Amino acid sequence: MDLIHHKRILDPSFDTNELDCRWVEDKSWRYMLDFPTPPRKIGDKTVIVFEGLDTVATVRLNGKEILKSDNMFICHRIDITKHLLDTHQNTLEIDFASAARIARGVEKDHPEHWFIAHQGESTRMGLRKAQYHWGWDWGPRLMTAGIWRPVRLETFSSRFEDVSVQYSVDEKSKDCQGVIDVHVEADSGAHVLLALLGPDGSSVFDKQITVDRSAQVPFALQKASLWYPFGYGEQSLYTLTCNIVHGNTVIDNVTRKVGFRKAELVQEKDPYGKSFYVRVNGIDIFAGGSCWIPADTFIPRISAQKYEELLRTMVESNQVMTRVWGGGIYEEDTFYEICDELGILVWQDFMFACGSYPAFPEFLDSVEREARQNVRRLRHHPSVVLYAGGNENYYIQETYKLTYDYAGDKDPQSWLRSSFPSRYIFEHLLPKVVAEESPGSIYHPDSPWGDGKPILDNTVGDIHQWEVWHGLMKPYQIYGELGGRFNSEFGMEAAPHISTIKHSISDPRERHPSSWTMDFHNKAGQQQRRLASYISDNCKVTSLDLNNWVYLTQLLQSEAMHYAYRSWRRQWGKPSQRRCGGALVWQLNDTWPATSWAIVDYYLVKKPSFYAIKRELSSLSVAVMRKHNNDWTKLFPSRPDTIEYDLWVSSSKRTHVENAIIELRFISIRTGQDCMPRQHRTARIDANSSTTISEDVKLDCPHDRDAFVIFAKLRIDDKVVSRDYDWPQPYKYLSFEDRGLKVKLDESRKQISIAAKRPIKGLIFGERPGLTLSDNGLDVMPGEQYTVDVDGLQDGEALTWTFLGQEDVPACKL
Repeated sequence: MDLIHHKRILDPSFDTNELDCRWVEDKSWRYMLDFPTPPRKIGDKTVIVFEGLDTVATVRLNGKEILKSDNMFICHRIDITKHLLDTHQNTLEIDFASAARIARGVEKDHPEHWFIAHQGESTRMGLRKAQYHWGWDWGPRLMTAGIWRPVRLETFSSRFEDVSVQYSVDEKSKDCQGVIDVHVEADSGAHVLLALLGPDGSSVFDKQITVDRSAQVPFALQKASLWYPFGYGEQSLYTLTCNIVHGNTVIDNVTRKVGFRKAELVQEKDPYGKSFYVRVNGIDIFAGGSCWIPADTFIPRISAQKYEELLRTMVESNQVMTRVWGGGIYEEDTFYEICDELGILVWQDFMFACGSYPAFPEFLDSVEREARQNVRRLRHHPSVVLYAGGNENYYIQETYKLTYDYAGDKDPQSWLRSSFPSRYIFEHLLPKVVAEESPGSIYHPDSPWGDGKPILDNTVGDIHQWEVWHGLMKPYQIYGELGGRFNSEFGMEAAPHISTIKHSISDPRERHPSSWTMDFHNKAGQQQRRLASYISDNCKVTSLDLNNWVYLTQLLQSEAMHYAYRSWRRQWGKPSQRRCGGALVWQLNDTWPATSWAIVDYYLVKKPSFYAIKRELSSLSVAVMRKHNNDWTKLFPSRPDTIEYDLWVSSSKRTHVENAIIELRFISIRTGQDCMPRQHRTARIDANSSTTISEDVKLDCPHDRDAFVIFAKLRIDDKVVSRDYDWPQPYKYLSFEDRGLKVKLDESRKQISIAAKRPIKGLIFGERPGLTLSDNGLDVMPGEQYTVDVDGLQDGEALTWTFLGQEDVPACKL
């Protein structure tokens, strides 16, 4: 960021500038500052606080070395009282060595360990630096160095060293009992005032105590206002204030927002193996959501506003959980505070990803310090419900057949001598830290992981389902057959909207699907072949200009999300039969403008897949799906004599819904007419469950009958709350001529009305930063009225759209 500011390099987010910045990682860098000695009284202490140094740093004050650090995730507090000069300016110098070179040296110095990495260099395992800095399959290689979190001076006589709250909740009575744990650094006994304010600002507890070093203060709340995830109740937050008082003067102050809730990971034997889902305050939660990667290559330029806007997209799309991925960072305080306020559950990985990590003593000491600091920082946030050891590290163990006898070897010391010493970190060190620093918190050894069984075992633990896109590149239509007890990663790539491509690629000649620059902004292996395969399997390709390419990739990503969330939410089932406990798409966001698995791009522009997830995770979601027994890419021509379909409704509501009306239509794609009589069902929708309306329903399909869409519509109190569509597969064999689409923008330019004479697949409106829609990527059926709210459409700006079968001509405009 400093080099960009001083015009020594161009921003690597654009074009292929990344390549011209590679030299930066091989250099050492020095930061210097002169500052005056702060005023202080006799007995005061002055410390310098480094919240984050990236990564191999040597710090000198007035020529004297005061710190050496090689872990960017650690905060340092250095007493510099005796080193400050009273007569003139002080000089602070921080030298940052090349992390790439130091990491290579660590690997060379430890030949006893087999450094294995998927993504980046194997050397990254030996250095506690954000692993994605070495490059990943969605982002650039940019080996940053510098001050990535604030540096400050503190002068004090007394200060809070730590304040934490430990509590237990009875979810039935809503009574809460706990202890406020106070640690102070003081020259003598400190007078501390504690106050706890309720969500409405009223005082519910206050106490004055004297603290020499630490004190534990019990408290009790009757019928507390509990904190619930989004969609399940209020996000009630109490305010804890702690003041150190000398006389009438407040010397130091700490304020914490605290939410009281009971979180459990339910792992019980059932007909499908062993369950894996989260329960909060006695309520089972289907954890529909997404995985989170850093929102920028350069963390300090992520504003609080961007954090809030990104996290609000989760609530907008009915997502209730995010997983902070283990190759990035322990996120900023702002991130967790917003999750608390919005009711977003956080699955927090420790920062280990896709590797076999060493376990020599100095490394373990650094990891333990890192883990303790960050658990202490996060433990008061009610949104943080689960800690996991890292990401896909047991993939490495399994792939390379590293020593792992889960059931037979329970001695942590023997793990250190094995070819997989990482087990010591994930199954001994980290759970010990979590248990000691945040008693009662949920810990899971890795993601994926399931009681030591193979990583794709779908009967236990969580899985990463990459047989779609990666692996055998299976059809996304069979996601429902591929899921596990909790699907913590899966995804399909798509290009961002044209506005993002034009902004990030300056040369118009490079704005086509197979250009070097377009490929450069897609770091996934074999990306063009995989995208092209899914497109050719499913869609008729008449043109591969940029608009068509963008449209087709976005449509298929949206379709993949539709099949995944629809199928796995059905498997949420009922109490005691929770076959699937959650689905977290890879990934919510991007670190730079790119073609990737993100559903919201770097500029916060939503892809159609975002809206597909929004529809599938609504509080009530109807679903209809015909069954298939043969190759999805060759299905339609077989024209079976009969088909079977299932119809169901998924609910996250806490109460039953009586007298729900489900309408079913069978609509000819060619004519737009109903080719079979409409059906109406009245049903009771069970609370927090998936309710089967019809199953294994057989339909006669004479060969002279048109191909048809099965269209389901759910009405509650005569209001349409959900729609779903099941189309013949694949789309490439269908004809979409003469659809009779009508799109109308009202006079206020705030609402779009949509109607059609014949079924339309995948109506996608063009989006850009500042232009927002309430829905996108729509299927449109004749006889139905659709409206989409639009905000930010400028005077004179054309609204553009494309749908399947029309994408080979220029987008329509209004």
